[in-house]
Amino acid sequence: MIKITFPDKSIREFQDGVTGQEIAQSLSSQLAREAFSVSVNGDVWDVTRPIFSDANIAIHKWEDKEAKEAFWHSSAHLMAEALEVIYPGIKLWVGPAIETGFYYDVDMPEGKVISENDFETIEKKMLEIARGKHAYIRTDMPKAEALEYYTEKGDEYKMDLISGLQDGTITFYTQNNFTDLCRGPHLPDTSAIKAVKIMSIAGAYWKGDDKNKQLTRVYGITFPKQSMLSDYLTLLEEAKKRDHRKLGRELELFTFSQKVGAGLPLWLPKGAMLRERLEQFLKKLQTRYGYEPVITPHIGQKELYVTSGHFAKYGADSFQPINTPAEGEQFLLKPMNCPHHCEIYKSKPHSYRDLPIRYAEFGTVYRYEQSGELHGLTRVRGFTQDDAHLFCRPDQLKEEFLKVIDIVLYIFKVLDFNDYTSQISLRDPNTPDKYIGSDENWAKAESAIIEAATEKGLKTVVKYGEAAFYGPKLDFMVKDAIGRSWQLGTIQVDYNLPERFDLTYTGSDDQKHRPVMIHRAPFGSMERFVAVLIEHTAGKFPLWLTPEQAIILPISEKFNEYAKKLLQLLKNYDIRAVIDERNEKIGKKIRESELRRIPYMLIVGENEANDETVSVRKQSEGDLGKMSPEEFSQHIKNQIEKELQE
Repeated sequence: MIKITFPDKSIREFQDGVTGQEIAQSLSSQLAREAFSVSVNGDVWDVTRPIFSDANIAIHKWEDKEAKEAFWHSSAHLMAEALEVIYPGIKLWVGPAIETGFYYDVDMPEGKVISENDFETIEKKMLEIARGKHAYIRTDMPKAEALEYYTEKGDEYKMDLISGLQDGTITFYTQNNFTDLCRGPHLPDTSAIKAVKIMSIAGAYWKGDDKNKQLTRVYGITFPKQSMLSDYLTLLEEAKKRDHRKLGRELELFTFSQKVGAGLPLWLPKGAMLRERLEQFLKKLQTRYGYEPVITPHIGQKELYVTSGHFAKYGADSFQPINTPAEGEQFLLKPMNCPHHCEIYKSKPHSYRDLPIRYAEFGTVYRYEQSGELHGLTRVRGFTQDDAHLFCRPDQLKEEFLKVIDIVLYIFKVLDFNDYTSQISLRDPNTPDKYIGSDENWAKAESAIIEAATEKGLKTVVKYGEAAFYGPKLDFMVKDAIGRSWQLGTIQVDYNLPERFDLTYTGSDDQKHRPVMIHRAPFGSMERFVAVLIEHTAGKFPLWLTPEQAIILPISEKFNEYAKKLLQLLKNYDIRAVIDERNEKIGKKIRESELRRIPYMLIVGENEANDETVSVRKQSEGDLGKMSPEEFSQHIKNQIEKELQE
């Protein structure tokens, strides 16, 4: 018998060789039907794979990331089989699951191409095979035998893959008449795949090297229900309307320039004003919680990041060192703010009475994202973090962590992010080499996060292997207005950087002690946060944040002078307004103001000029009637107070 420990820490005994599916069946037949993968001691397995020793397990259903990955990776194999049937002689490279489905890179037979006209044929063949309920069967194979298999098949792509693998680690999966080199995991069988959509095709160089042959990348997505696919396609249409890249252009918030460089956003005046208000909002909030502002350079000596551990972890994939005229002197573009803040803390001695110390900075950092991963503002090479680092005594850790949670939750409330889950990101116990620091410090840090999240009553999930290399963290996973999940806000506990930088304070016993460090970024990065906010609001920002709160629309040019007088009055009331002085019909001005997402339209004609009033029209709601400038100002003030109330 073996002992199986479940996520709730309950333990049950099973016969050795039991599978995840059999364990699920022992709990409920419905769970067994919905189980798509299982984590065994942190590794994701097929639910049909036998377990022969004591293990911690978690069973994954469609709602879980691990289940979707198994589902979509199985679908990639299904698509590959369909492609082999439709295009005899096709050769396959790799077919991974991705965040939105899967793809397979293929080398088409001579004279053959895949076009959008072929998508329906591929979909029908995939569903035909799926209905056969073919099991995904895992087999181990010696390296020599695997090479022989693909040599006979004449597939140089798979032979290249195998040549880089160690003997004893090579596994294959077979379903129906298709076998593929793969480490898994996969679904029990093909029948779970009920809805298929081929999304697009693209060119992809073999191994990502433009000196190699260009292959065809076929993207697809699948679901266990047809209704899920229909909902997804509807969501895609809505997402296109909300795409922050599209709205960013239309609302004149930001742009990019190839001459400046890929992944380096340029903030236009309206975007800069929006971003500045976000910064001021958080700065004001931080001041109430006792944060002190600091400013650090955009570069640092290489040795700084060697000490912190960032160079060892990220150096090879980041911007490379900058050589100065001085021999042997090298600098790096700042990839993180935390090493700089450690040096600020270290600049003078501290007593236990000084702690906690809270440093805050909107610090710009630089990371060399691969060009294929760049995406609008969500993946860039230069971005500004709303960073803060807190240095506290161990007995202060929990209280400080709770206060940071309060800041994050207030931000979510104000910006209408009401649907969120807190992810407790812990280290992977099976790969300790990925992390720095002692087991003792990791245990203390992980316990502090779990206790704080429990005390706040947060809805949490635990994810192993998602911790930062220097410490565990609490990540906030937020759903936007159309149900997509984004990671916004992170709080991390760190016992390790204080050791690496030899940070100390003098305790009440007159001895030197190590402070505990908390890393905190409620927005994460200004760029990514603004992108998510654009898509969440569809460009209709809260009144306190929007670049233009009102637009004055004169019915004709003869009322432009009154409009200018009105504009000055509104500025005196700190209302951000503009005038549309064009000689256009009022209907057209209203329509275009709606498209610009300006919350209020102030229409002025002869009556308004005589009465010194405005006719107020609200975005998406219509007429609110006449108001004096003072009444309109109070209306704006009341709405903003309501938006920002705690």
